[in-house]
Amino acid sequence: MTLADPHIQSRTFRPGSPLPRPVRRRLRPLWSAGAVAVAALVCLPVLSLVVIALGGGLSLWPHLLANVLPVALQDTALLLGGVGLMTVTIGTATAWLVSAYDFPGRRLMEWALLLPLAVPTYIVAYAYLDILHPVGPVQTAIREVLGYASPRDLRLWDVRSMTGCILLLGLVLYPYVYLTTRAMFLTQAANVIEAARTLGTPRGRVFLRVALPMARPAIVVGLSLVLMETLNDIGASEFLGARTITIAVYNTWVNRSDLPGAAQLSLVMLVIVAGTVMLERWARRSQRYASSVQRPRPMAPVRLRGLPAGAALLACVLPVIFGFVAPALYLVDQAWARISFAGISPRIWAEAGNTLGLALIASAVVIAAGLLVGFAARLRPGAVTTGAARLSTIGYALPGTVLAIGLLPPVLAVDHLLDDTALALFGSGIGLVMMGSGAALAYALAVRFMAISTGGLESGLARIPSSLDQAARTLGQRPAGMLRLIHLPLSKTAIAAAALLVFVDCVKELPATLLLRPLNFETLATHLYGEAARGTYEEAAIAALIIVLVGMLPVALLARVGRSPGR
Repeated sequence: MTLADPHIQSRTFRPGSPLPRPVRRRLRPLWSAGAVAVAALVCLPVLSLVVIALGGGLSLWPHLLANVLPVALQDTALLLGGVGLMTVTIGTATAWLVSAYDFPGRRLMEWALLLPLAVPTYIVAYAYLDILHPVGPVQTAIREVLGYASPRDLRLWDVRSMTGCILLLGLVLYPYVYLTTRAMFLTQAANVIEAARTLGTPRGRVFLRVALPMARPAIVVGLSLVLMETLNDIGASEFLGARTITIAVYNTWVNRSDLPGAAQLSLVMLVIVAGTVMLERWARRSQRYASSVQRPRPMAPVRLRGLPAGAALLACVLPVIFGFVAPALYLVDQAWARISFAGISPRIWAEAGNTLGLALIASAVVIAAGLLVGFAARLRPGAVTTGAARLSTIGYALPGTVLAIGLLPPVLAVDHLLDDTALALFGSGIGLVMMGSGAALAYALAVRFMAISTGGLESGLARIPSSLDQAARTLGQRPAGMLRLIHLPLSKTAIAAAALLVFVDCVKELPATLLLRPLNFETLATHLYGEAARGTYEEAAIAALIIVLVGMLPVALLARVGRSPGR
């Protein structure tokens, strides 16, 4: 097609000119309105939560202040502090080792250190509760070696404790810090490190004086993800006996049937999240970070030999063994024993189908909404679209329990409206459509993981030159045509990556699924939770193994992308 095409000339466009002003006025606000609508739907649970909390009385608070909140806040603070310290230590140390040093097995460790991301926290807790049980394989083997016949004669440390919860969550969540910090170490300009060495800084102190301060923003990003995942956790904390505020919210709603009280506790959780973020920003308010405008030259790894090489390899191997290999081997063993004894239950296939269908629907909704928000921000940049893009990401900071409580009233209001409308029109009600069909759960998952889609797709769209947009407008393409013909094909890699990450997170999500799923609707995660709560761990091994295998998909993607610093 050329500019001389009569179909184009008939539209009275001049080469190099944008869409006529009336067309822009008609079309661009529609995209902005769509982005604002997405942001409003994401913010709806928070607004609903405030309304629920204000509508409830304060009769429960004397009991909460006397018996619940002191223990819950103390356990939450201990858990966040312990897990944060452990993940920062393991993630930063291993990221520096594989970035700054070369030792046997380093290339394997670069991606193997990501493997614990494939195992949800509640599965690790479920596995270690059985592995380290007084009659489990570890303690039984130790007693046989030492000559003890009964657990009453020798009983070792119980993993069902706050210390056990911190250790297990830290072993699973450290890859968040490792991933962001390693990316920073790989892209730090080598001349900065070399300048420090030239000025006489010993190599051992370069890490503390130069590399670590420069990597602090990346460490904080990873740590914030760790803390949000820790607050969102309900399965591992409950299995291991940590009485966090998340557990208090769940018990207040489910066991006490007090929705306003649960909403009020949820607001306390949101204050903790906001306070954590604000405290960190206040701590680095006077610090500035900058990098060279030129493409940085990565560090040349220092070759290690002998004992230092062995120590570096051991430091990288241990987190992988305890965070992934041990629980994965346990699941394989238990799943094989279950299959050999009774085969695979048809119930597992039904639950796998439920999980797959739910994750696919939620992923499609999230990707479509992310494209709408990202394209609107590109098409009409400004305060409205930028603000909508930022607001659409707040769902990731909402723990699944809090999100479920906030969504319940508006979803039930829509259900009642639909039921009343059907009753008036057809003389027969249709029941709770959104709650009964799983639409409410899909909505909750979309809100929770909208940040992954928005961030990934904004990054993908930003790589497309604006000159292509201008050329498409010159040729008479409307925004929908630009998106279909230009942006979708050129950002398909970013779309696929975001869809994969959202899909896997939906498969692993437990708190929101546990609270919003329809009656008689089980997913792999809720099946695992129910079996672990009953103590029948072997019955849940197959479901847990399937979740772990699905969780390895984004790990493979991240490992592939992370092979080259420039990618």
